[in-house]
Amino acid sequence: MTAQTFLPSDPAGVIASYTRVNLVGGAHVATQTGIAVLNPATGAELGQAAASGADETNAAIGAAKAAGAGWAATPARARGKMVAAAGRAIAAEAETIARVLALETGKAIRTECRGELTVAADLLEFYGGLASELKGETVPFNPRILTMTTREPLGVVAAILPWNVPLVLMMLKIAPALVAGNTVVVKASEEAPFATFAAAEILMKHLPDGVLNVINGTGAACGSVLTAHKDVAKVTFTGSEAVGQMVYEAGAKNIIPVSLELGGKSPMIICADADLKKTVTGAVNGMRFTRQGQSCTAASRIYVHDTVFDDFMSALQDTLNKLVIGDPMDEGTDIGTIISAKQAKVIRDYVTLAEQTEGAEVLRCSALPSDASLSPDLFMQPTLLLNLPEDHPCVQNEIFGPVAVIQRWSDYDDVIEKANATHYGLAATIWTTSLSTALDATSRLNSGYVQVNQNLTIQPNVSYGGFGRSGLGKEASLEAMLEHFTRKKTIVLNFD
Repeated sequence: MTAQTFLPSDPAGVIASYTRVNLVGGAHVATQTGIAVLNPATGAELGQAAASGADETNAAIGAAKAAGAGWAATPARARGKMVAAAGRAIAAEAETIARVLALETGKAIRTECRGELTVAADLLEFYGGLASELKGETVPFNPRILTMTTREPLGVVAAILPWNVPLVLMMLKIAPALVAGNTVVVKASEEAPFATFAAAEILMKHLPDGVLNVINGTGAACGSVLTAHKDVAKVTFTGSEAVGQMVYEAGAKNIIPVSLELGGKSPMIICADADLKKTVTGAVNGMRFTRQGQSCTAASRIYVHDTVFDDFMSALQDTLNKLVIGDPMDEGTDIGTIISAKQAKVIRDYVTLAEQTEGAEVLRCSALPSDASLSPDLFMQPTLLLNLPEDHPCVQNEIFGPVAVIQRWSDYDDVIEKANATHYGLAATIWTTSLSTALDATSRLNSGYVQVNQNLTIQPNVSYGGFGRSGLGKEASLEAMLEHFTRKKTIVLNFD
């Protein structure tokens, strides 16, 4: 039997479907104005996404609120089955959505976009299967009094997305929220909204009207209204530290829970006994070079033991030089583009700062594309920065581009101290064949997501979230659904 399809088969048709519209109450709702969405690889306009303001945002929140009672009353397993079915439906149309994603983000379709769709669909099925875990406890308070707890949904959840991996991050937020019985308003990234709308519409086809709503707009005109609204019971946000602070302040004014997944400056410590081949692969994957380093978990501080430094650098450069930078839609491309001219300028300014630092060395790897049809401004080579002091902005600040700082080390306690010398605490890795070193390092590294001899991205069923100014809360796990999208009620029954 052929799977039911919900989208046009070509990316242009999908983009046209969401020209200046929001998805509210189960319908396409037109907006009067739009925001131009560009193809980073060519500079051409892909289409106009909705430019939502207060009226459009309020309407989406109203639709979610109206659907809330009925959705909360739906049995949890029934909710889970709907969400899981939507995951399978998205998987059936993953290629079309992946092509849209590549066009609007500049990420390579082969190395990045198809994998993102796989994980996004899997997250819906994963959380759909956890619906039976929305259960409370009985409490041994008094044998003649029944004391128990229950889990209830919070209400309307606002989910605010970034542009770097919008589909995975959307599902990390909305899948547990929906299964837990909440209704949701998603604010798409105005720089990369169309794939978000496409995936969300498939999900909406499996849900009652108003349970999931998607709007697009700027942070000032749309996001600020969403986070300050009195009918929003929870905000979950992924993005920059600066905007996360504003979201947190808005939540504090309404005294509602807020989950934040913010920046990172993740250390990767390579010990003298580490497997060289694995560490090089780990550095390339961990720095998310095929995503142009546009990842909050990017291993952007790589500390390499003196005894293996030269061999590591030689192998790393050889590997990076083999990667192909080019058209994101080309099957031969490994690395696509930076998302925007604004972000490219930020990255280049940091590299220039490193070049101006006495004693520093800047190594650019691979070759820029020569195709005249591509816009050259947003393509950038993997860049390695050496011999920088630890207090240098390139060492301390999140660059969010294909730029890794490489540092030598010889003293173990000193490198652990340097790895922790940041106000971020999102992720860290240690590379060693010594179990005792691994256990010691994992206990001492001040990060919420610590790995040994691997540098994986977010995985379903593996609790993920940072310490310090990297954010608040966890994602990708049962814990995330229970602790961040339900409230616990204590009930005491006494009939004596």
